[in-house]
Amino acid sequence: MPVDPYIVLLLGTVGLAALLPARGTAADAVSGTSTAAIAFLFFLYGARLSTREALDGLRHWRLHVTVLACTFVVFPLLGLAARGLVPVFLTHPLYQGLLFLTLVPSTIQSSIAFTSIARGNVPAAICAGSFSSLVGIVVTPLLAAALLGSTGGGFSADALLEIVLQLLVPFVAGQLLRRWIGGFVTRHKKGLGLVDRGSILLVVYTAFSEGVVHGIWHQVSPVRLAGLLAVEVVLLAVMLALTWYGAKALGFGREDRIAIQFAGSKKSLAAGLPMASVLFGAHASLAVLPLMLFHQMQLMVCAVIAKRRARDGDADESARGARGARTEVGTGTRSG
Repeated sequence: MPVDPYIVLLLGTVGLAALLPARGTAADAVSGTSTAAIAFLFFLYGARLSTREALDGLRHWRLHVTVLACTFVVFPLLGLAARGLVPVFLTHPLYQGLLFLTLVPSTIQSSIAFTSIARGNVPAAICAGSFSSLVGIVVTPLLAAALLGSTGGGFSADALLEIVLQLLVPFVAGQLLRRWIGGFVTRHKKGLGLVDRGSILLVVYTAFSEGVVHGIWHQVSPVRLAGLLAVEVVLLAVMLALTWYGAKALGFGREDRIAIQFAGSKKSLAAGLPMASVLFGAHASLAVLPLMLFHQMQLMVCAVIAKRRARDGDADESARGARGARTEVGTGTRSG
């Protein structure tokens, strides 16, 4: 049951914001830097995504449509159904954070890693995660505006315009400049990855600093936090079951089912945190809390499932090998 070291850094950043929140002029400086970091983050996303690979992946369109449906249809429907848990299990602000969690795109890196461990269709996982991230830049803010409305922290035409300027425009710029900077981005992938993660830590610090100033920890009691965790456990379990057995019902093979399960049941912390910062403003701290918890939970559970799928695959191969050997022996005996 691995604990992602990056989650430790995120929690440490939350602790730093709780002890030393940015206030006054410092808060303005941190907020401005965070805005620039988010724009640069999505610029790098655009520069990394290979247009040719994305177009090649369209050949497996049924799988990608299935993953997108899980990410942007089934997940949000479950999020809307969770409205009935307010106020027994969830406060209204925590529910809004949970609903936002169901709207963000799927992951790329962890979906690929777990699909590879489980011996699934890795190229499909790469394309599915990339498509989900690309679609999410447009769809997530639109779904948030439609489902969260004015109570979500100020959704309006101005907020959507800010999304376009801060997320979509840098992403498109990265795509347009990929021809000239794609090689540099690939060669310095490790170093730029640190920039990615550092940008997200800055977003978390900014969001929780604002939350501390506005009294976030007076709004979330241990009992409410436990209720949120219980709801997220059920949400993840339902999505893991739906993606696995639903893909089987749709006629997908084992390798494709593995890719669908890992790409269709996850939510991206890297994409969700910057979006929440833009969409929710001062309310972002409560909005990102469910996403941070769900992210660690999905990593722990999917790591166990991936190893189990790999063992099952080994057992299936051994069984097929044994059946093949018996067939050859039987054929040889009859021939003799």
